[in-house]
Amino acid sequence: MELIKVSATSRSTAVAGAIAGVVREHGRAEVQAIGAGAVNQAVKAAAIARGYLLLDGIDVVLIPSFGEVDIDGAERTAVKFTIEPR
Repeated sequence: MELIKVSATSRSTAVAGAIAGVVREHGRAEVQAIGAGAVNQAVKAAAIARGYLLLDGIDVVLIPSFGEVDIDGAERTAVKFTIEPR
């Protein structure tokens, strides 16, 4: 499954469409965000995607976790969200 990476400048509606598409195709989606702005966009996108998926009868939940990511040799903490059916 493909990891959906979100930045602070990502459009939440575009990310929501990607989340909904991945959940429909694979049954769950993984979203990664680094930084407060990116986490904000990811949470908004998950809320919008939940609305999209409810129209298809799919009720999803958001499960947050932390992960370490190597960026240019430096360890960064990422917030990862798993979006899966309830």
